[in-house]
Amino acid sequence: MAIAGSLVLTALAVPASVATAAPSGSRGHAADPQDAALAFDSTAYTTITVAVDGRPMDVRWYKEICYVADPVAAAARQPADPGGGTTTITDTACGYQSMNVFVPESAFGDRRTPVYFAVNNSGWKASHLRASVTDAASYDSSTSNVGAALKAGYVFVDVANRSRGLVGADGSSPGKAPAAVVDAKAAVRYLRLNDTAMPGSAERIVVNGTSGGGALASVLGASGNSGEYDPHLAAIGAAGIDAKGRSTLRDDVFAVNAYCPITDLGNADAAYEWLYDVLATRDTTGSNPSPEDAAEIAARFPAYEKSLGLRNPDGSRLTAATMLDTIEEEVVRSAETYLEADPAHTIPPLGGTFEITSRGTTTSYVNDWIDVDDATRTVRSVDMAKYLAFVATQATLKTTPAFDAVGVDGNTTSGTETDLFGPPSQKYMNYTEYSWNHNDVAGDGSGLDDTGLTWKQYTSRKSTTVDDQVHLINPMDFVGTRADTAPNWYVRHGTRDRDTSFTVSVNLDRALAADKQVENLDYRLAWNQPHAGNYDVPEAMTWIAAAVRTAGDPLTGRHSSR
Repeated sequence: MAIAGSLVLTALAVPASVATAAPSGSRGHAADPQDAALAFDSTAYTTITVAVDGRPMDVRWYKEICYVADPVAAAARQPADPGGGTTTITDTACGYQSMNVFVPESAFGDRRTPVYFAVNNSGWKASHLRASVTDAASYDSSTSNVGAALKAGYVFVDVANRSRGLVGADGSSPGKAPAAVVDAKAAVRYLRLNDTAMPGSAERIVVNGTSGGGALASVLGASGNSGEYDPHLAAIGAAGIDAKGRSTLRDDVFAVNAYCPITDLGNADAAYEWLYDVLATRDTTGSNPSPEDAAEIAARFPAYEKSLGLRNPDGSRLTAATMLDTIEEEVVRSAETYLEADPAHTIPPLGGTFEITSRGTTTSYVNDWIDVDDATRTVRSVDMAKYLAFVATQATLKTTPAFDAVGVDGNTTSGTETDLFGPPSQKYMNYTEYSWNHNDVAGDGSGLDDTGLTWKQYTSRKSTTVDDQVHLINPMDFVGTRADTAPNWYVRHGTRDRDTSFTVSVNLDRALAADKQVENLDYRLAWNQPHAGNYDVPEAMTWIAAAVRTAGDPLTGRHSSR
């Protein structure tokens, strides 16, 4: 595949702050002038005071650090999310390639404490810089991951990044894939460059994200130090890329904390339609407006699943034929783990009701799908057809296709991820075979109708870049390869989450389990959770603390050629 270096726009550089310490981590190479311009200024902070569990805490706030030397200029007016309309941003120079760094008082001089690296995307959309820690705010460490990270003495970093929906200063779309991943890697490289000058340890970066952010966290964790991103990193002036385009810094991370990752987009439509077609869930719930299309897309899933060559923990092959049983086993494990965690936890009996609150409204759903033995607190049985209908009843199933719908059957208003792909000059481009071949919107520059080429013909050309874009945001393409995959993974996917197929997270888990670089893998379907994240703060933070203890002192640890 061709490297899509041309998809990254070069824009105006902005002045960097004056350094107070020399950058570090350059593997013995001569200092790069661009890296010198990205040096961290340890004096450039504002002290704010917050309360964590009722106790005051001083926090140093290093504001709006531009982590690249050549940021891509953005338009002042950007799409508002959610709800439509537009919003005005004040930092057009680097508002999508900056980070806020928050250092609790206990970590002021601590170069060993972890860096909690929060990516704040939803739906793979561009993420403008935010400040999760605000002056005079109060945080409960049992429910807030921000409060828990500060209480633990971690450095908390909010990371902005380009992605779909971003409008460039020139009116183009500079957030096309793999921009989000490239920016996240650039932020990691900034932390590595300045590791000796900054509080916290760049060897203990824990990436947290939900939904599109969970996907971004996953591919960042899977693709450490892959040279495929170097041309894109060079185009934005990322740290650790020398004048010859060679990487002189690492961008692998220590741990991934991902919730409901919307990933493997190139195969997500097939996975989604298969899951909700195999037991006729779309028909059962009255959400199958395009049954022939749904069936055609679903038919692609078995071959894809077989191609992965994955196995379950018991050694059995994971295929379309065994996937439903595998998901059922994960649902049972989720329920029994929930019951075991607290004697007060209960699951309604058959015929009883689940009381589920969403957006302030509580709705009752009859339990007709899971039978629990109260005496042993174990699951007797799960009716998978009724379970999937239960999931699909609470939130209407997505369109067909679910992720690449723009341009298909005249659809030009869908909010699906189609606009994540294509060149910056083009609004969107279909990135799956089905949608490409079924695009019928004349003049959009995508599909058989405009190019005269089928998907296979189009992607076989060396100049094609859309297939490279799909590849560079897919963690499945990097797990088990020569990339330096993170050794620690905590992945959760709610049992009520209909936003992507359960097969996506199951496949990611099985692939990670087979990767010898992965030392610590904690995957589970989260009981009775919807499409959401950070609902299990104490459990997740306990896991992070254990991973950090096991890894030992980052200042004395050795690394491979990463």
